[in-house]
Amino acid sequence: MFRRVRSYALGGLVVVALAAVPSYAGDGHDHDRARQALEAGEILPLRTILDHVERDYPGQIMEVELEQKGERWVYEVKVLRTGGALVKLKFDGRTGNVL
Repeated sequence: MFRRVRSYALGGLVVVALAAVPSYAGDGHDHDRARQALEAGEILPLRTILDHVERDYPGQIMEVELEQKGERWVYEVKVLRTGGALVKLKFDGRTGNVL
């Protein structure tokens, strides 16, 4: 049961991540731009980033965003750590390196 609930929660994070891609032309095709970036190898899959976070920054993932800043794609992940600290992590979308 826990795994099923967790899967749904992570599925929601994918929607948050894809919805956060800025639209430069106001065309509303943010999801398509993120999908195209993934298919073109410009970004890593969200699951890869989340695996890194879960391994190295244990806690509850609260929010995920994907933004394009110039030529660089950035995943921003907010994690509620044990003890109550809220940490905002930024990852290079192409390499997965912490920025």
